[in-house]
Amino acid sequence: MALLTTLSFSPLSLSSSSSPPPSLSIANHKPIPSLHSPSSASSVVLDERSHRCRRLSTRHRRRIPSAAVRPTTTIAASLRPEPLKIMISGAPASGKGTQCELIKKKYGLVHISAGDLLRAEVAAGTENGKRAKDYMEKGMLVPDEIVVMMVKERLLKPDAQENGWLLDGYPRSLSQATALEDLGIRPDLFILLDVSEDALIERVVGRRLDPVTGKIYHLKYAPPESEEIAARVTQRFDDTEEKVKLRLQTHHQNVEAVLSVYKDLICKIDGNASKEDVFAKIDGALPSILEQKSDQWQLRDHIC
Repeated sequence: MALLTTLSFSPLSLSSSSSPPPSLSIANHKPIPSLHSPSSASSVVLDERSHRCRRLSTRHRRRIPSAAVRPTTTIAASLRPEPLKIMISGAPASGKGTQCELIKKKYGLVHISAGDLLRAEVAAGTENGKRAKDYMEKGMLVPDEIVVMMVKERLLKPDAQENGWLLDGYPRSLSQATALEDLGIRPDLFILLDVSEDALIERVVGRRLDPVTGKIYHLKYAPPESEEIAARVTQRFDDTEEKVKLRLQTHHQNVEAVLSVYKDLICKIDGNASKEDVFAKIDGALPSILEQKSDQWQLRDHIC
């Protein structure tokens, strides 16, 4: 169009020659008609309108982002099935910590322990942490509503939403389980590690703590590496047979009530076996859940 404007004001255009100047042509384009031809005026008007339309069209296109630059947050969220959501429960010394590490390592879930979460919130001085600290300093149990809110907020964080979560040792009572249900927090699987009372007592009573490193040993299953360490390890005050029996009694009473909430999601595992065998059973229960999630996602994606 710049070329056409230049020709309009060039001396050649105003020549008094009786014959019109030859049409100019540019490679790969049609010849530009002479300005002296009868249709020259209409040609210029059409060209100007065409140019104006092209500019308007270009501006209009700029307002509509192309598929390459459109926001893809919503689309990306549906590009894969929902991640796993698991709760794991068991009596003291049932091996929850060990199995949580193995599950986390293979499936990449975010491991969340209510006890660790409570201590972290108190240390960080969050609003929930301050409320919990008031009760702890008075020697009182932290109310369920405070702990439930901590758990809820942690489960809603991006890493847990994206990678899935593994809730360790929680809920511990019917009221806690009901509160989570009311918030719409429900697992895909509830793993219960079932260990005989005799085995649990043996595991607990034989535990020893290294006060220097904080490492836990067991006199029978994982003894200290040296005589120096063996000489300094201690037994925790609540790891006696008398106290562990009381803790087991409380656990059994509470877990039965919790299981009533998740009765259709329970995977009961014999925790008396080796840690490798226990994990193999847990690992064997997860593929069917992942497959079901994948099928649901594909069906939803197809419908959409």
